[in-house]
Amino acid sequence: METKLLKLTVLALMPAAILALTSCSSDSGVKSTRKVSTEKGVPGGTIVETHTITAKVTAIDGANRRVTLLTPDGTKTTVKAGPEVVNFNQIQVGDHLKILVAEQLVVFARKSGERGSDHEAAAVALAPVGAKPGVLMANTVEVTAKLEALDLEHRQATLRFPDGTAKTFKVRKDVDLTQRKIGDEVVFRATEALAISVQKP
Repeated sequence: METKLLKLTVLALMPAAILALTSCSSDSGVKSTRKVSTEKGVPGGTIVETHTITAKVTAIDGANRRVTLLTPDGTKTTVKAGPEVVNFNQIQVGDHLKILVAEQLVVFARKSGERGSDHEAAAVALAPVGAKPGVLMANTVEVTAKLEALDLEHRQATLRFPDGTAKTFKVRKDVDLTQRKIGDEVVFRATEALAISVQKP
């Protein structure tokens, strides 16, 4: 799918420095932030991470819809702009491409039998014809795991995922584990958004 290809290619521009996922601004030009939100006594919470980078257009292959980008740390990459990047012909050498990647993970628990299902959703918003080139893509995936085991002494919960794998997680001290039962569900809802805009220097 072109959207996924574009996203993976754009993400390749981001240096390994962003993998630390802490609030920072480095010489690479990548600005990253991370925010964690929890509610006392409520299992789960929300993590939001954003990464912003600006790259300069150094070459354009209009026939093949390819753009060569240079990041502040000197990384040069050529990307193919899919059909979702409208107004491609307006991009010029010297323009700046601003890329914003936002990831949100929401984790919450629900009693066994409560309504809910695993799902995946995607959305793409294009720039209007005649406007500056740009695209906004978002994708949400939800996975539900079942509570398989509880270790009250060590405050750990083991979850079984739909693919059959099991993983053990530490549980915050403010969460009352005696209120949880084997078979309860834990929902992981991940949303990724990618915004790309072209700015004239």
